[in-house]
Amino acid sequence: MSEQGGKSGEKRPGTWASLARAMASWRTASVTLLSFSSGLPLGLVWIAIPDWLRSIGVDIRVVGLITLAQAPWSFKFIWSPLMDRYVPPFWGRRRGWMAVAQVALFATTLALAGLGEHPEAAWVVGALAMAVAFASATQDIAIDAYAVEVLRKEEQGVAVGARVALYRAAMFIAGSAAITLAGRVSWKWVVIGLATLYLPMLVITRFAPEPEERLTPPKSLKDAVWYPFVGFLSRHRALEILAFVFLYKLADNLGGTLLRPFLVDMGYSDLHRGVALGTIGLFGTILGTLVGGAWTTVLGLGRALWVFGVIQIVSNIGYVLVARAGAPNVWLMYSAIGFEQVTQGLGTGAFSVLLMRLTQKRFSATQFALLSSLFSIPRVVAGPIAGFLVYSIGWEPFFWFTMVGGIPGLLLLARFVPLGVRDPDFDVQSRPTTRAVSRPMMVGSAALAAVVGMGLGLVTTALLTAVQNLRKAPQAGFDFATPFGALFQPAGVTDWVTLASIIVFGLTVGLLTAAVLAARSGAFYLPEQEAPPSPSGAPSP
Repeated sequence: MSEQGGKSGEKRPGTWASLARAMASWRTASVTLLSFSSGLPLGLVWIAIPDWLRSIGVDIRVVGLITLAQAPWSFKFIWSPLMDRYVPPFWGRRRGWMAVAQVALFATTLALAGLGEHPEAAWVVGALAMAVAFASATQDIAIDAYAVEVLRKEEQGVAVGARVALYRAAMFIAGSAAITLAGRVSWKWVVIGLATLYLPMLVITRFAPEPEERLTPPKSLKDAVWYPFVGFLSRHRALEILAFVFLYKLADNLGGTLLRPFLVDMGYSDLHRGVALGTIGLFGTILGTLVGGAWTTVLGLGRALWVFGVIQIVSNIGYVLVARAGAPNVWLMYSAIGFEQVTQGLGTGAFSVLLMRLTQKRFSATQFALLSSLFSIPRVVAGPIAGFLVYSIGWEPFFWFTMVGGIPGLLLLARFVPLGVRDPDFDVQSRPTTRAVSRPMMVGSAALAAVVGMGLGLVTTALLTAVQNLRKAPQAGFDFATPFGALFQPAGVTDWVTLASIIVFGLTVGLLTAAVLAARSGAFYLPEQEAPPSPSGAPSP
């Protein structure tokens, strides 16, 4: 990757001047404020609704099923191509979809208020929670795509940090604060208040600026699904970049997934755990992301990924010291949590800027949704892996292992951002056809890859379940066959969602394989809007 430079004779504004411009921009302000609208439904669905249902006596099994309402955030990439392809008849391609989602969020949240005094309607609450989550995931797709398209490069770092701060604040308001307030007033009026917060968000959406560059939507739904894959994979070292996206935060994901059980095992009280994770952890993450985003602008994306990547790996040393201390040491524990959460935020700030730079603006909805979904996978699988490791080797060796687990991400980073590069170039490269791939070969390879992907998903899911069962009942021994067979006999909603996730994963692997073959062979149509100019200045063929 080459380092980007300015035009000859053009005076580049200084680092702090660029930062000041970014913070004063209405583009940055609108993207930041809209992130508040993203955090509200997450806090409501993830935190407040399960707490409310259980507090009014709803069966824990029903509450557990209703938590499946979180699924739309994991599967939002499925309908994101529709939002690249189709443009609402008002307010533009991104702001129009934001407005549609915000109206839906207002209506569905308000409908929840009508059920505030009817605990027997738990299934209706679950259906409305699913509707809120779907509208929220749709809004997230539109806001993320809008941020990619509207922000200038020097504004991205500042916007990332400010977005996380407002996002977390909104989650707190709709989650923990809503639970506390509902105990003093009532669930009904709290939810009505949350619903009205979407109205000023709708006003911000109406007056938010349109992107400076006007982009033509894909000509068909097939193009909206196919070209985001091919376009991304046309980048130099695209597969290594994808692997990096998966691995960069692995040390953090492994180390953070069992923090509560870790503090319980170390003997810390409910009060100390609550202060550490609910207050110090929250503010540490917000502070770290704000600083990380801003300093990504100062250092440059390449240097920030390296500096913050190293720091976030070594941050788990604090947990090693807590584990070694044996007896509770409150200030050591608070310091370890604060340091780790700040460094995690630093890495998240730089990494979020990377995702924005990797996303092609014409397909920003689909590509950003895919990249963010890939980024979230390690968080899902980290829990069972971490639990098995802690059971096998203990807490202190486990945290040493998490630091080693961050090294592969840095090795991959060196492949496409060598040390010293300030701002790597992620432009899509046009490639000459080297070896044409026939359609039957492409389809056959994609089908085979899809089957292999589904098989891998089945084996991995069954293996993780078997590991969890072994932890719960070591005397029963390791049993892989039973959870593997159970995947083909879904008995409840959770089982069906798991099976559907495996199928979606396999289909995505198949589509990715076909896109790799197309991009590497040059046997694809590169839309004119994405093609770089030829060296002579003439249009690309």
